[in-house]
Amino acid sequence: MAFSSTAFAQNQQLPVVTAAKPVVREIVEDDEFVGRFEAVDQVAIRSRVSGYLDKVSFQDGALVNKGDLLFTIDQRPYQAAYDAAKSQVDVAKSLLEFSKMQLDRADELAKTGNISTATVDDRRREYLSAQAQMQGATAALTTASLNMEFTEIKAPLSGRIDRRLVSVGNLVQPDSTLLTTIVTRDPIDFYFDVDERLYFSYARDAKVRGGSMQEGAGGLDVVVRVADRAEAVFKGKLDFAENRIDNATGTMRVRARFPNADGILQPGMFGRINVPGSLPHSGVLVPDEAIGADQDRRIVFLVDNAGTVSAKPVRTGPLLDGYRVIRGGLNGDETIVVNGLMHARPGTKVKVEMVTLPPKAETAGLQQ
Repeated sequence: MAFSSTAFAQNQQLPVVTAAKPVVREIVEDDEFVGRFEAVDQVAIRSRVSGYLDKVSFQDGALVNKGDLLFTIDQRPYQAAYDAAKSQVDVAKSLLEFSKMQLDRADELAKTGNISTATVDDRRREYLSAQAQMQGATAALTTASLNMEFTEIKAPLSGRIDRRLVSVGNLVQPDSTLLTTIVTRDPIDFYFDVDERLYFSYARDAKVRGGSMQEGAGGLDVVVRVADRAEAVFKGKLDFAENRIDNATGTMRVRARFPNADGILQPGMFGRINVPGSLPHSGVLVPDEAIGADQDRRIVFLVDNAGTVSAKPVRTGPLLDGYRVIRGGLNGDETIVVNGLMHARPGTKVKVEMVTLPPKAETAGLQQ
């Protein structure tokens, strides 16, 4: 009887820890990367002709449609050049018609011998020269017409326009003076870099799915989070990866595309993207607070039926549903310490209070 009392007293003095079985279920591991949004298309607006800026036809920061008039260069010099070129075409046309009549008349007279062959040849030469002059005048008119058209600078694509960078009255130089920029809004691209190790893993999984990494891993679904939106996520798909590993960084740039109808996502914005890093498989999940550190190793503390604690090195993965994925070291049937790690020392005995871990730590607490 005394022995039982002593054992009971010792048991009462044992430190108390909370323990549970790991969560074991089918999972797809996520990898997280930091990247930046960029517009699918962007264009720098410059003039093709020189001249003084005469008119600005948009509001800074507005949405514009393809073909909308943005800027007008002073058209008067180009209108004058167009009129002069058109008059030269009229002159060349009349000369061509006259030389053609002269050649036809010479050909008729040559049949009766009333005109020399040399004269016929001169008429033919004059006609060919008039044809060449007509071609030159037509080309000059085409150039003048194009220059006149280029004085009206229109939006080459639909999107969000930046502020005007040149005010009315300033001289604009062709192909050099930047007037403004336009970026497309919907959809929007997100670029991030993956290292060689992850690339091989993604490329292998993409082959299993029937796709390739360079073609977006078969349209793999991804999500991205941005600043001040910890809970809200934006859903998109991978659609491109570069065709080589960068020699300097040892990484490959990958692109995901996201719908952006409301225009919340902006080019240049940072985000954190979650990419499925594996095919579906049976995974072992434990709370982050159940994982300790032993120098450069990660360990969990196991408890056997007698209450004896032992340490088990593990290889950790990403967070999933509030739990840490264990990629190596546990098979899922162990009993691990989830609370009271400061009392758990390898080889010591503890008093165990068992709990059941919910399927998702984010939405439920521990249940006795």
